[in-house]
Amino acid sequence: MNMLCGIVIAFSMYSRIPMPKIEWTKERMRYMLCFFPLVGTVIGAIMLFWMKFGKYIAGNGSLFTAILILIPIIITGGIHMDGFLDTSDALSSYKPTEEKLAILKDSHAGAFAVLMCGCYFVLDFGTFSEVDMQMMKVLAIGYVLSRALSGFSIVTFKKAKNTGLAAAFSDMAQQRIVGTVMIGYIFICAAAMLIADAAMGAVCLIAAILVFLFYRMVSYKKFGGTTGDLAGFFLQICELSMAVVLVMAQNIAKVL
Repeated sequence: MNMLCGIVIAFSMYSRIPMPKIEWTKERMRYMLCFFPLVGTVIGAIMLFWMKFGKYIAGNGSLFTAILILIPIIITGGIHMDGFLDTSDALSSYKPTEEKLAILKDSHAGAFAVLMCGCYFVLDFGTFSEVDMQMMKVLAIGYVLSRALSGFSIVTFKKAKNTGLAAAFSDMAQQRIVGTVMIGYIFICAAAMLIADAAMGAVCLIAAILVFLFYRMVSYKKFGGTTGDLAGFFLQICELSMAVVLVMAQNIAKVL
């Protein structure tokens, strides 16, 4: 029963998919993070569906791409993008660690958040306008991988503070079990990417690993550990980086 409640809480927290209302008790939230990557399966499946059938509704132009890149935002409600924007503000402030952490908690969007949001979606739009169905098959798995890596960081990285969602979920989680499950997701995603397309899968995996290492370095060096906002920042950067690197690799391969 607690496992089923964990699924409901995971989808209630990390998506806007309607879920039954239940009480978020410590016992029920213990394994919640184990189901966090499943939100990525929904996103990937809907994006694949849109890639296959969306052209019959929106054509093959800008509207098609615009809806494609908005699918993750619509499903998640922008919870991870919020972390990306807060982190962008904090990093751009060049202030001491404690002040950076205070900026993460500030609900107001600063100038750098707005600027980075615009840059993100411009790059996102340009990248996905070149993504074909074969690429999307690999990238769809990336939405699960990014969440598995994000969840793994929440239960294994040092926390920047003792409060906040990351600390709360990490404390409530059975860290060893959740960490093991996340590793399982990571290996399954890696295998699935390579089976879908060995070359494309390898490119995406390398990009995801490099961004994960960058995320850990930034978290520890700039913030003294991770937070929920930083985990969201990583997830957004990871997903975009996989797509950008894949498109660039394909274009380079065509020239060679």
